[in-house]
Amino acid sequence: MRSAAVFLLLTAMVTGWSAATAAQVVELEIKDGIGVATAEYMISGIEHAEEIGADLVIINMDTPGGLMKPMRDMVQKILTASVPVATYVTPAGARADSAGTYILLASHIAAMAPTTHLGAATPVAIGGEDATPPPADGEDEESDDQQPPSGTSMERKVMNDAVSYIRGLAERHGRNVEWAEKAVTEAATLTATEALEQNVIDFIAADRGELLTLIDGHEVEIAGETIALATAGAEVEAFEPNWRIRLLGIISNPEIVLLLGLIGIYGLMYEGWNPGAIVPGVVGVICLLLAAYALQVIPVNYAGLALIFIGIALMVAEAFAPSFGALGIGGVAAFVFGSIMMFDSGIPGFGVSITFVVGVAILFAALIIWLIGYLLKLRRRGAVSGRESIVGGIGTAMEDFTGDGTIWLEGESWHAHSKTPISKDQEVVVRAMDGLVLEIEPVASAAETGAQLQT
Repeated sequence: MRSAAVFLLLTAMVTGWSAATAAQVVELEIKDGIGVATAEYMISGIEHAEEIGADLVIINMDTPGGLMKPMRDMVQKILTASVPVATYVTPAGARADSAGTYILLASHIAAMAPTTHLGAATPVAIGGEDATPPPADGEDEESDDQQPPSGTSMERKVMNDAVSYIRGLAERHGRNVEWAEKAVTEAATLTATEALEQNVIDFIAADRGELLTLIDGHEVEIAGETIALATAGAEVEAFEPNWRIRLLGIISNPEIVLLLGLIGIYGLMYEGWNPGAIVPGVVGVICLLLAAYALQVIPVNYAGLALIFIGIALMVAEAFAPSFGALGIGGVAAFVFGSIMMFDSGIPGFGVSITFVVGVAILFAALIIWLIGYLLKLRRRGAVSGRESIVGGIGTAMEDFTGDGTIWLEGESWHAHSKTPISKDQEVVVRAMDGLVLEIEPVASAAETGAQLQT
């Protein structure tokens, strides 16, 4: 009995010690285009891992690339982190193109799932142009002769900076520097198997469990010290972005920015035509501020933005001055081309669908033409309340009276004054209003007066 108790106690102690010493792993997810929201999420995830003393950060990546500035911020955080970072291109069919290649090479551990690929890290200028300088006139790209670099000074500057940057990242972890340079200068790509064979990545793993098994005991350098990872039986914590990062990620989508801008403009227009509505104005201001903030963190072409405003102006003009569709069609065309130009950066993950833009343009064009037409009809209709609606109105006498009495008008009882005798239930017309007293006369008398005037 005593030996059984001792055995149970020892088992509990061993179990508790194992649980206490189990490695902690923080897992992050990066999908779609890399932007400001992505950088903030990854940086906050690594900081969280450092705060809780985690043994490893795993970044599950599937990205077509993204913006250079957020990518550099992410790389800098990885290089200065006090916790090892493993970037894992997953699931099957995923990719780490463009900016994703830089992040993968910067990580302490680079891993990929089967049937994934990486590469195509050539920098792209705003407007979709390849920043790679073209060969000199009359020279073949593969010529061995050393020719002076062609292209603009800015193109050469961008290219040389990207090459030195990616070479430095590859050198830091002893990876294939020559291929890293080709990924920039030639937009070279590799499958997972090829990347492992050419010393571009460290491991190929089918899933996270296999990855943790493979890297158990693997040595990495952190802050100048070499440490061996112990990831067997590790506890994995999925790090979720907070509400601010999620909101930033949503409004950084070009299509969402377009909708926010339109809703904001339409809301302010409606408020301007109907002062005091309040809600459209408030919603419009909030949407425009969100759109303005998003435009600061994503690449845009401001010539396209100007075309969008011209398109909206033409749609408004169609409602005020019908031109048999000429202004309206011109407005829709300007809006569509402006939207495409505005987000035609060529940077993966930051484009818009032509189908989406055309659909939104037609929908909002029809909405604004209907709305302005409706408001103009309301203005022509005249007042429907207040003094203007009461004078000339038809009421019914509530009693017999001569001089002062009461009538029923617009669902209310009014004090009235008449110079002629009035019978109960007789229809009367309001001729004037003195304070809250209505000057009235019988409808028949009003009709006779009008007939005499016509004669």
